This record gives sequence, C-alpha cells and structure tokens, in this order.
Amino acid sequence: MNAGTMNTPLRRQSAAALCALALLVMTGCASQKTPATADVAVSRAAVDSATSAGAAELAPAEIASAREKMLRANQALAAKDYQAARDLATQAQADARLAQSKANSAKATAAADALQENIRVLREELDRANTTTVK
Repeated sequence: MNAGTMNTPLRRQSAAALCALALLVMTGCASQKTPATADVAVSRAAVDSATSAGAAELAPAEIASAREKMLRANQALAAKDYQAARDLATQAQADARLAQSKANSAKATAAADALQENIRVLREELDRANTTTVK
C-alpha cells in the first residue's frame, strides 16, 4: 500500500466534516434570516397599527422614529445583515408601540375633557332650572 491509499479514509472523513460544517453554516444563516424577516414583518404591523390609531397626528416624533428604524431594518435585511435588521425591527416596534400608546392616551384625555365639559354644561342648566323654579 502506498501513502495515498492509506490517507483516503482520512480524506473522506475530512471532506465529510467540511461538508457538515458548510451545511451547519448555511443552516445557521438561513435560520437567522427567518427570524429577522419575521421581526421586520411584526414591526411593520406595529407601525401600521400605530398609524391607524392616529400616531401621525398625536405622537409624530415617535412614529417618525419607528418609520425611520423600519426603513433601516429593511435596508439591513436587503443587505443580509440579519442581526442589524432584527435589532432595528425590535426598536421600531418599541417606538411604534410608544406612539400608539401616546395616541390612545391623547384620545382618552380628549374624551375625558369632553365629558367633563358636558357635565359642567348640564350642571349649569340644572342650576338655572332650579333657580327659575324657586322664584
């Protein structure tokens, strides 16, 4: 037997190990892409929801920040920088939720103010009615 024949099983094992390593690396890359894509989609939905809640008018700075981070997350996704895409998507989602919370809070405050004003007007009318009947 020559030296080339004895190394054949070793070469096969090395080739198999390299193939397995390459497969592992490719699987790792693919598994990073899927969560990053999902995170971006969830964040996009959060931005849309905040916009529907009136965040553009009631929390403009927060929704602008969320939109800017979504843009950067999409750019990172296109550049296959999945970690940056995931991080930016998470930040965009947090900004969008804050914007939606601020919008909802502003609406609730406005509704409470309107209710208080209605109560004030009703009391004045009751006072006038009571004053008129007493005379």
